[in-house]
Amino acid sequence: MDSTRQLKVSRLIQKELGEIFQRETRLLFGNALITVTQVRVSPDLGIAKVYVSLFNVPDNKELLKLIQVHTKEIRTKLSDRIKKQVRIIPNLVFFHDDSLDYAMRIDELLKN
Repeated sequence: MDSTRQLKVSRLIQKELGEIFQRETRLLFGNALITVTQVRVSPDLGIAKVYVSLFNVPDNKELLKLIQVHTKEIRTKLSDRIKKQVRIIPNLVFFHDDSLDYAMRIDELLKN
């Protein structure tokens, strides 16, 4: 069970990363639509697992690798935004969230 502090920090990171992907990283990722679906923070607030949904790209795996390459830059942008609200800026680990794709596939199968 996550503590109240973990939940608050994860919501803050999710909100700020969403804005970063929406506004500040267009040059890095082009027209890709990157949505932060969930953030889970470790109990010591040192590691944040970030789950992203990727749209408008031909290859999701390539875009995820590109995000992982630019993790340091994204963490720096996050640090600029939340440095006065948290003591430690967590290390970011990005994962592809395919739950929406899975739900669409199930829905399609149910229609047939």
